[in-house]
Amino acid sequence: MTIVEQQTPPQMSPTEPSWHSIVLQTLKRNEVSLVPYVPDRVLTPLIKALHADPFFTTFATAREEEAVGIVSGAWMGGRRGAVLMQTSGFATLANVLASLAVPYQIPLIMFVSERGTLGEFNYGQALVCRTMRPVLDSLALEHHTITRLDELEFIADRSIKQAVTTQAPVALILNPLLTGGKVFDK
Repeated sequence: MTIVEQQTPPQMSPTEPSWHSIVLQTLKRNEVSLVPYVPDRVLTPLIKALHADPFFTTFATAREEEAVGIVSGAWMGGRRGAVLMQTSGFATLANVLASLAVPYQIPLIMFVSERGTLGEFNYGQALVCRTMRPVLDSLALEHHTITRLDELEFIADRSIKQAVTTQAPVALILNPLLTGGKVFDK
């Protein structure tokens, strides 16, 4: 089986901005300048764009919990941050969310590339995908699944503003309908 990455979602025209450029500009407009991440193929265009922009401090972490700890400490020091991860990485976060981000009112902004749906071949990804939203709900965390380019900027911008104002975490789930996800070719 050969894995082929799709560069742009089918609904995106060449004249429209890309999903990753919209996320980058929204982060910048909201003064979110620290972006640790765990590497992910779907998020690669965003990660490359963040590294190329001197406004951002962007670096890879070994685990998602590490990235959450870094963003939490930065918030306590007066700096805004966001964490980038994929669905399977979210599965490791219940403890750090419940014991750090939620009780200490950290406006943790999580961008999660969604795997485990729409033709996913990896059963483990599918299992984790089915548990992510119930975990977010059980922690009473705001979350939005973004499927369309025309809704991305509004949802991301308002979610960041709400997270900062209410000092509560938010998860923005980037669905394959938005990002193009991964395409698996036989």
